[in-house]
Amino acid sequence: MSPVIRPRGLEERCRRGLAAADALVNRLVGWRFNPLYQSGTIVIALLLILLVTGIWLLLFYRVGAPWASVARITEDPWLGNWVRGVHRYASDAAVIAAVVHLLRVFAQARSWGPRVLAWVSGVLLLGMLLVSGWTGFVMVWDVFGQLLALEGARLLDALPILSEPVGRTFAGDRVIPDAFFFVNLFLHVVVPLGMGLGLWIHVSRVARPTLLPPRGLLWTLTALLIGAALLRPLAMAPEASPFALPAEVPLDWFYAFWLPLGRGMPEAAAWGLAAGVTLALLLAPRWTRRGADDRAPASEVNPDLCTGCTQCSLDCPWEAITMVSRTDGRAELLAQVDPKLCVSCGICAGSCAPMGIGPPGRTGRDQLAAMRAWMAAPDRRAAEPVVIACEYGPGGGAERAGRDGRLQASGTALYRVPCAGNLHTSVIEYAIRAGAGGVLVLACPPRDCLNREGPRWLNERVYHDREAELQARVDRRRVAIGHAGLGDRSAARETIAEFRDRIQALEAIAAEPEVVLDTECEPVPVEEKT
Repeated sequence: MSPVIRPRGLEERCRRGLAAADALVNRLVGWRFNPLYQSGTIVIALLLILLVTGIWLLLFYRVGAPWASVARITEDPWLGNWVRGVHRYASDAAVIAAVVHLLRVFAQARSWGPRVLAWVSGVLLLGMLLVSGWTGFVMVWDVFGQLLALEGARLLDALPILSEPVGRTFAGDRVIPDAFFFVNLFLHVVVPLGMGLGLWIHVSRVARPTLLPPRGLLWTLTALLIGAALLRPLAMAPEASPFALPAEVPLDWFYAFWLPLGRGMPEAAAWGLAAGVTLALLLAPRWTRRGADDRAPASEVNPDLCTGCTQCSLDCPWEAITMVSRTDGRAELLAQVDPKLCVSCGICAGSCAPMGIGPPGRTGRDQLAAMRAWMAAPDRRAAEPVVIACEYGPGGGAERAGRDGRLQASGTALYRVPCAGNLHTSVIEYAIRAGAGGVLVLACPPRDCLNREGPRWLNERVYHDREAELQARVDRRRVAIGHAGLGDRSAARETIAEFRDRIQALEAIAAEPEVVLDTECEPVPVEEKT
């Protein structure tokens, strides 16, 4: 049983596609500002932009004259058109970011187990985003909004839930009542408020949720939306008419992707297809979950070693560890793991100085024993740099090391671990003391860590004396942390090559003979000078 949950089938195909896209964007902007790693936080940032611009546009919207009021907003180049443009482009971008976020979670096999609540709430949030967008387009009441309303009425009338068909509202024998536009406005306001509650539920089971992207990326995103609104200002489509629908209607494909197929389908078939897709997404935790033999076991606590320091509880990304009182006199507190919340990430093992907690076979003591056996293998070379690579990221796909465990043409030895955050710093220290020239930990990019905070805590333990820290006696010149994603093969090779050259330079300095100073004349005693 592998401690890493391997994607399979559709998950693996999505993972490979995302890895290629990640690598491309990383080469362009670097992993720190890769928006694909920030898709979830970007959605929240876009929702905030939509909230601000939406409140401003709402001040000028009139339920009694929807198209005319939006037209007046669009004609105002100073505080109307570009604000509406930002609102429109942000709504489109939110759909893209939400879909990318959903695909990434699915590709990383994070849709089941303790993450079910986050997955189901995320699917519902995506549906609420689409509903909010549809009501917004209908509020404009141009030909596109009319088409959405007509198609929606056709589908709703097929359900036996309303006493009077909704389609009669658009028959043309009477003026469309203001109540229709008020209902759309109400939904357009209330649904986003409901999304706020949904977001709270979505992140309720994770510790220290990151809600916004880095500041530089946030301002760049805002500037891009404003630039798009100014360079490509929105224009008004023709006003809706109950007596005619143009042959060509400008569509927003991010919200009307279903129209070309749905318009040609019978109502029952359309509802069946929509229900099938929705159920498939909502039930993904069931058809993607792993059996007992494929699941890594939850962390366990050795009470004889636990000192009650609380560090594992603080570092756990899923709030699966709590501290309880103990009565045996060893300490005041004892760590306790909730197996229903534990995802077996093993980060607690890396945070425990006495090595008393972690998944079975992956505690600090287990890691140290495994490294001791690996360093004792006959193919280890003296002063050879060791690359400890995350098995899910660069160590699991890049290079595909040969039988001897070495990265091709790199001059280093490869040692794989399930997660960089799981790594206990004593493993790094032992490798160097046992003869390794240096240790490079090659981790996933921090915002793409399968276990959320693995690279963050590793960096804190190695360089900032966080509990279970790398001891001061270890030469920091021989230790480094690098980051590379699954598809970043060239970046991984470059990082390894730079570290190898650095270690070789240190070895060359250490091999230089000690300089002995020769004196040209004998020193004169102090007494003889006088």
